[in-house]
Amino acid sequence: MQVIKSIFFNLYVHNRFYFAGIGVVIVFVIGFFIPIFFLIAKLLLAVLFLLLIFDILLLFNTKKGIVADRKLPEKMSNGDQNNVELFINNQYTFKIICDVIDEIPEEFQVRDFLISRPFNAKESSTIYYKLRPTFRGNVSFGRLIIFVTSPLCFVQRRFTFCDSAVVPVYPSFIQMKKYELIAFSNRLVQHGMKKVRRLGHSMEFEKIKEYVTGDDFRTVNWKATSKANKLMVNQYQDERSQAVYCIIDRGRVMKMPFEGLSLLDYAINASLVISNVVLRKQDYMGFLSFSKRIDNRVVADRKSTQMQRIMEALYNVKTDYLESDFGRLYGDVRKNIPHRSLLLLFTNFETMDGLSRQLPFLKAIARNHLLVVIFFQNTELELLINKPANNTQEIFDKIIAEKFAFEKKLIVHELKKYGIHCILSKPENLTIDTINKYLEIKARGMM
Repeated sequence: MQVIKSIFFNLYVHNRFYFAGIGVVIVFVIGFFIPIFFLIAKLLLAVLFLLLIFDILLLFNTKKGIVADRKLPEKMSNGDQNNVELFINNQYTFKIICDVIDEIPEEFQVRDFLISRPFNAKESSTIYYKLRPTFRGNVSFGRLIIFVTSPLCFVQRRFTFCDSAVVPVYPSFIQMKKYELIAFSNRLVQHGMKKVRRLGHSMEFEKIKEYVTGDDFRTVNWKATSKANKLMVNQYQDERSQAVYCIIDRGRVMKMPFEGLSLLDYAINASLVISNVVLRKQDYMGFLSFSKRIDNRVVADRKSTQMQRIMEALYNVKTDYLESDFGRLYGDVRKNIPHRSLLLLFTNFETMDGLSRQLPFLKAIARNHLLVVIFFQNTELELLINKPANNTQEIFDKIIAEKFAFEKKLIVHELKKYGIHCILSKPENLTIDTINKYLEIKARGMM
């Protein structure tokens, strides 16, 4: 009884059987006019049902026709391609075709997932596919369902594997590893990072080393030279133990989407990358986010666990996209960040009116800290500006787009007028532009 129940729930008739049945019906219709075809149709019908029964026995005569498993990453990286592995082992003694359906979380909106491929007898193989999340939080994978077809292709047998699995989606740790290698390599220019001419040099001593061609003669250590009987120089390093904070605006101005991600998610990914670079540079790194109130605070530190604390804080950034309170941000910074620090403020301003409401608070913060305001270019406006206008309406649209783009430049000028550093970046360039600015500030000894 259990076997019959299993066959009943896992048996699916293939389209080929229906096509063959239609062919038999056509022969029956012909047999209505030509009697000999009526006998042929009966014979074909009997053969068809015999093949159907044979195909069912072929697929269901073994309890485990195939074995499959799904390997998910421990966590997924937001905005990046993440690999998922499907292992399939054919235990039948004949060639089969597998139609693989993985129940992908609804957040990905993948409604047509199907991988179809043949497997030879006793063959094992691993199938890879990629998923790109555009959100943060936990996602639930369902079952792994495989429909197996024999060479006859009259029926399919369904196999079900893997229970539900929950995978967290974190800010882009893949970009973090990528830019970590770039920031500490000698190929910065190839990846869009600019070289910055150092004005003078840092006075934080690192070590004494033997002179090589190109070293500054002003750093010659004459005492060490006389003892070693060869030219020795002092080597200096960038100043360390300086506090850096990433501050993310969770307000409504960060809701604008770009290539599937919101500006808020771009800011979160960039904050994760720059936090890793700062800690590797031996500076103190902290984080906070704000909207109507201050949340997700991580006090600046450089302990070994600091990167994990920042990642968890970024993962938990939630927003209802309300109007942000810059006055509360100023009060919090004044109270909880007493020492001069580098503040990387991720926000967005579209108009001068929007800036003018918050400018008094930004000026107040900049009196005691080195403030860098990071906001976004509207790339859709850039496309509209560069597109030729063919009628009056398009001319008006282009003029309005140019007005908004010009206001962005005025915002940059207004911030610089009050000694506030700023970055006007395209969303896709946000991470690299932020790293550039941090390295420039370090190189110029401005912190």
